[in-house]
Amino acid sequence: MSRELATKYLPYVDEIFTKESKKDLLTNQDFTFDGAHTVKVYKITTVPMNNYSRNSGLTRYGVPADLDATTETLILSNDRSFTFVIDALDANETAGTLAGATALARQIREVVIPEVDAYVYGVMCEKAGTKPAETALTPENIYDEIIKASAVLDDALVPETGRVLTVTPATYLLMKKCSDITMDTEIGNDMRLKGVIANVDGAITVKIAPARLPANFGFMLAHPCATVAPTKLEDYNTHVNPPGINGTLVEGRIVYDAFVLENKEKAIYYQAIPETAEQRKNREVREAEEAKKAGEGQA
Repeated sequence: MSRELATKYLPYVDEIFTKESKKDLLTNQDFTFDGAHTVKVYKITTVPMNNYSRNSGLTRYGVPADLDATTETLILSNDRSFTFVIDALDANETAGTLAGATALARQIREVVIPEVDAYVYGVMCEKAGTKPAETALTPENIYDEIIKASAVLDDALVPETGRVLTVTPATYLLMKKCSDITMDTEIGNDMRLKGVIANVDGAITVKIAPARLPANFGFMLAHPCATVAPTKLEDYNTHVNPPGINGTLVEGRIVYDAFVLENKEKAIYYQAIPETAEQRKNREVREAEEAKKAGEGQA
């Protein structure tokens, strides 16, 4: 005797775990790109101090010097988009789990935000004004390394208030094991909602998943004044039954970038860690595959 057992599909979607963006804590929106694709920022020089001379005629204050006024150019480089279709029958026969609005929210949450975050953090690490040699972090040295970073920012006259310490979960675990670190975890609820987990040496601490950070990320101490992260355009649309489609067409476009200002790059201290044996093996395999594809393309 054979039996065909029933199968039941529930109107429930097994969503992927995601994290909200925390880049607004590390960057600023000081410049607007409205009406322009390129922004130029002036850099003005200063002059040295002189000894005042009582008997030097018209040069008692010293010889007047011209100030230099140069510019740095910021050009938006990322114009990204996506599109997908949800057929009307597919939406009907999947108990409503395939719906335009929820699918769009999922796309933004799981694809758009991680891409923008990873790009911004990558630019900050690449353009950091201080990048010491790779150092293996341990519970014994993590506090000294963070204090060293803080001292470098102090020497560069970076404002003490507003600094942000960015760590991975692994680095945060080292900090919790370090007997020299006393973390102030009495953080206001408004800051916790933004992702702040503690205050260390005057810097708010945020924990970010390694997937959104460069490989071999140890920690980064930065002031938001250093990095401009504009999002010029963020446009998402759902079209119901557009020409040629019976269902919902979803389209999205985002124009964004990140710039570390040249005169403020010292406000970013990035500490990388050595790659592990597994990371080295994976990198070598990846490089070999890329070299093989490149060779096949030239053949």
